[in-house]
Amino acid sequence: MDEYRLPMFPLGTPLVPGSLLPLQIFEPRYQQMMTDVLEQVDPEFGVVLIERGHEVGGGDIRSMAGTVARIVETQTAPDGRRMVLALGIRRLRVHEWLPDQPYPVALVNNWPDDLSPRDDSEVVNRLFEKVIEVSSLFEKLGGPPLRVADIELSADASFASFQLVALAPIGPADRQRLLVCEDPANRLELLETALGDVEAACRFRLQSE
Repeated sequence: MDEYRLPMFPLGTPLVPGSLLPLQIFEPRYQQMMTDVLEQVDPEFGVVLIERGHEVGGGDIRSMAGTVARIVETQTAPDGRRMVLALGIRRLRVHEWLPDQPYPVALVNNWPDDLSPRDDSEVVNRLFEKVIEVSSLFEKLGGPPLRVADIELSADASFASFQLVALAPIGPADRQRLLVCEDPANRLELLETALGDVEAACRFRLQSE
């Protein structure tokens, strides 16, 4: 697929398609980036996981895979911070990191899933129920509630698999591992394993309290 140039926002947690990303931006170079992005017809930027290092100040080691985010809402706080709400819309691969001038920029490709030969809709529905069940256990241990009424899964199994990854109470490492799966069938299988691990850990902690 064709490469294109994209402003990039490395973060300490991965973003997956179908997930909302709230940002509070105070660093001047990222303030400039958002100004530039909002001047485009499609106000998009890339999000990748910082594998080592820190979000502020540069000098980080960045993942070569991530997600294109599109700005859906923005406002400026009285103290000058820019509040941005973005939506992950598609996966990307980084071909080359360009010099930060002044913010990170990369040459990227869109990275669609490999087509799955099977119908994964039944697996998607079953794992959605598992996500709800495990999230309920996680909530009892102080985790955030999952507002099921606000969720509508896509009819497309690929995008739905990403939605489930976004909803699941799993850590950044698991989320990144699921983001880079080559196809939805494999992603759903690995997600089921990750949910099983979280469920076992939650039940153990609840029994110990």
